[in-house]
Amino acid sequence: MRRAHGVRGELVVELLTDAPDVMFASGARVFQGTASGEVWRDPASGEMRALKVLASRPFKGGLLVTLDAVTDRTEAERWNGRHLLVPRGELTEPEDGEVFLHELGGMRVLDESGAQFGEVRAWYPVPHGVLLDVHTARGDVALPFNEQFVRHVNRADRSITVSIPDELFFGGGA
Repeated sequence: MRRAHGVRGELVVELLTDAPDVMFASGARVFQGTASGEVWRDPASGEMRALKVLASRPFKGGLLVTLDAVTDRTEAERWNGRHLLVPRGELTEPEDGEVFLHELGGMRVLDESGAQFGEVRAWYPVPHGVLLDVHTARGDVALPFNEQFVRHVNRADRSITVSIPDELFFGGGA
């Protein structure tokens, strides 16, 4: 969640899905997540907290979402920086060459000749997409996860084939 919106508990949600119309359809079920993207569990019972989507509508590159458990601005502000999660079994499998964002961590990064280049240590949502933190023998690289740099994703092999110009390394060159 980016932030609260208005006084009735609407949440401004940053989208990390290609299917927002399905994930946030009226009546859909989502689960409360933590700021780090893990499932939140009630400290007393250990239970996950399911939430019902009452409504959603487009808003500034994301969505305004109304949840059954968030009824006013004060409650909505408690959700700043948190995630809304969907059970994996309820997701449609990615198409060939696509990947779930949570699968990126630990993937091997290969150059265009197929040689080992590095490993994805983390990924970060940024305003224009996703940025990969790739650890290489030459140093760490912040690599945009887009068609300009990523040539192919192989989920089964847990690898990403990339084209990385020297300019992405601090100082350029070898």
